[in-house]
Amino acid sequence: MSDLDPTEVAYAGVLGQRALLREGRLSAVELLELCLARIDRYDAQLGAFRTVFRERAQVEAAAADGALAEGDGRPLLGVPVAVKDNIAVEGHAPSMGTGSREPVAQRDAELVARLRAAGAVIVGTTRLPELALWPFTESATYGPTRNPWSPGHTPGGSSGGSAAAVAAGLVAAATASDGGGSIRIPAACCGLVGLKPQRGRVPLGASTDDQVEHWHGMSVAGVLTRTVADQALLLDVLTGGELGLTDAVTRAPGPLRIAWSVKGGVPTSVDPEVRRALDDVLVVLHGQGNEVVEAAPSYAGIQESFLVRYARGVRDDLVHLAEPAMTEPRTRAVAALGARMPDVLLARARRLGAEAERRMAVLPGGADLLVLPTLPQPPHRIGAMTGLRTLAQAGRVTPFTAPWNVTGQPAVSVPAGLTSDGRPLAVQLVGRPGEEALLLQVAAGLEASLGWPQRRPPLD
Repeated sequence: MSDLDPTEVAYAGVLGQRALLREGRLSAVELLELCLARIDRYDAQLGAFRTVFRERAQVEAAAADGALAEGDGRPLLGVPVAVKDNIAVEGHAPSMGTGSREPVAQRDAELVARLRAAGAVIVGTTRLPELALWPFTESATYGPTRNPWSPGHTPGGSSGGSAAAVAAGLVAAATASDGGGSIRIPAACCGLVGLKPQRGRVPLGASTDDQVEHWHGMSVAGVLTRTVADQALLLDVLTGGELGLTDAVTRAPGPLRIAWSVKGGVPTSVDPEVRRALDDVLVVLHGQGNEVVEAAPSYAGIQESFLVRYARGVRDDLVHLAEPAMTEPRTRAVAALGARMPDVLLARARRLGAEAERRMAVLPGGADLLVLPTLPQPPHRIGAMTGLRTLAQAGRVTPFTAPWNVTGQPAVSVPAGLTSDGRPLAVQLVGRPGEEALLLQVAAGLEASLGWPQRRPPLD
């Protein structure tokens, strides 16, 4: 790879790196070594990775080179990918972000198995807050994960390690999960694309038959990437290609009716720079021939449904740890809250969620999609949320993301410029049930106009 700039390779994304591998300009072993060198150089500061599978990844990369030489055309062959550390990787004990000594996984989770089947090289696992609870990535066991754009600020959470790794060019893509915004929030904080798929699209368990319903139906799995095309490719791999997203994003949608709002699931003040970013995106969407109207969603019952299912879900996760006591007091406090919620209250929360799901299937104003802020504020400072107050503080971060976990419909966060001091801004596109393809088509149009893949954090 003597003719290649290592930094350009690092930021080439999944499709760019795949092209270099297929053209023979770069070997999978060389690409892995480049990624490992960047991890060695930057991760001591960023804290994106919990574990790096250096030796195992080298074996996988060498095998990928052999397969490439034989003309193997698998979609991710030789591309390094990271996995969030709440997902089972065979031979590895996931931390769930805690100090609990968890058992070693005997097999890959289905989504990891699908990545491997597509040829991906699994580089390591990325950090998260305890039990994926928070919209930031800090824990007593592992410390803070830092935002590559501004190390004093959060990369978001709970998939903050994955977001920091992708944003810093340590890997081209990483898995993520989202029970209240944990794909979209880190994407927003780190200038990435993060789509929360329709509920049930990506398997959460050990196999396609293992239908895990995490946080009582609110959690889904997905990926974080730099570009829309990479997002489409990875989601096609994780969903078995049933959505045809890779082909769909190459087609522009017809003129759409697009609603927008700054009304969240709870009363929320929106930072002026966030509002400016939203307005700028609306101008672009209107200029692309779409009808743009203001129309607010009806969030009735959603906050209650979310809080009950969240707290009960945390309680479920805590009691399944090998060492529940090896968690932070704030984690145990949320679990204790969930333990006090009776089954009748959970049943009511599920019923309210089902009502909201039916109501929100029709977007406000009869729109084809809805545009909202992803976050009401730019990324906050590390350490801003501490102690037993964290639950109340975190609720002020998620008013635009959590409702769509309750309803289960797809939503994607896309970059929308930077603050005056260089922190990423974002907007969220929300679709009708099952319309991931339309969301990514619109996101691709925004990417072409806004050019976010050309922006990089000030590391190199």
